[in-house]
Amino acid sequence: MGRNIRVEPLRSVHIEDQEIELVERKGIGHPDSMADGISESVSRALSRMYLDEYGRILHHNTDETQIVGGASEPKFGGGRVTAPIYILLVGRATTEVNGEKLPFRQTALDAAKKYVASVGSHLEVDSQVEFDCKIGSGSVDLRGVFEQKAVLANDTSFGVGFAPYSDTERLVLETERFLTTKLVKKLPALGEDVKVMGFRSDETIHLTVAAALVDREMADGQEYASVLEEIHDKVADQAAKLTTKKVVIDVNTADDPELGRYYLTVTGLSMEAGDDGSVGRGNRANGLITPNRPMSLEATAGKNPVNHVGKIYNVLSHLIAQEIVKEAGGDVQEVHVRILSQIGKPIDEPQVASIQLLPAKGVKLAEVTGRADAVAQKWFDQIGTIPQRLLTGKISVF
Repeated sequence: MGRNIRVEPLRSVHIEDQEIELVERKGIGHPDSMADGISESVSRALSRMYLDEYGRILHHNTDETQIVGGASEPKFGGGRVTAPIYILLVGRATTEVNGEKLPFRQTALDAAKKYVASVGSHLEVDSQVEFDCKIGSGSVDLRGVFEQKAVLANDTSFGVGFAPYSDTERLVLETERFLTTKLVKKLPALGEDVKVMGFRSDETIHLTVAAALVDREMADGQEYASVLEEIHDKVADQAAKLTTKKVVIDVNTADDPELGRYYLTVTGLSMEAGDDGSVGRGNRANGLITPNRPMSLEATAGKNPVNHVGKIYNVLSHLIAQEIVKEAGGDVQEVHVRILSQIGKPIDEPQVASIQLLPAKGVKLAEVTGRADAVAQKWFDQIGTIPQRLLTGKISVF
């Protein structure tokens, strides 16, 4: 069966020419991102266990992690967590092979604890987090599909991707990464729970940053204000490297010092105090939430990396869109990719792979259609490389 790859014109106003653009990224310490990260870490750990024991990744889906926020009493100079954060691992896995029971629960719990500790630098995982695992055996029907010699789609679902990033999208993405992977190491009061919202109006980008600050690293409101000022200035410096547009930055706008209201935490994570999290409620597979662009509501993190099209097609569509833009060399302004599977059919033979192109001014669609088709064909030929890319962290899913 041939691949149904369809290339058509994108009948839309280019993202940079739209008057209003909205973009969001929930940082790595946000409860929804934490749920995504935990689910993905558990999937990777189970995959490695299966590979080590049987030379192949067996059926599993661990994309239902739930985080229930704890309780805390933050205060300048140092507060305390009064009730632990509760993290529930839910999903399905291959729990037994040829009568041999597998240590899947301990493998999952160890992976979850390790991931949470790696993100929450101010969090005391052993005393401030409670873990529970309710992962059970998978569906017989789905396992039957999964265990075929050919890699068959486990669902009828679609994935969506686009390229290139707009200035606003790139700025939002890189601002959060800068704060939570670089500035957090130099500014002890900055926690990992950061959210960045971008709003572009014509040629001005407004960034609203919500940053959880760590109480024990500041003595009073004056020091708190100094930390916010440093965050503002560092973000502004970073923004100047990424865009020539005017950037207006606001940090922790819910604060009201006169009422003693500050975004103050004990751990640098809002989930310490009632902020819950669920897989799939945050960033899409490209790391952003983009209402101006096509999106899939499919949760990507935690799904098995071999035949779960809800994961693979979202990743694949993004990779195809990025490479089309690269190969087009300026001849394409914007690319949208949508890939639809059909349950039980080979994952490299989608029902349709829809590629929508917005050619650059003066470029005809026919001049870029062949290049777009070739890129898609290449990636479907290489679809078997995606599991390893996911397992080694070369591809992020949130």
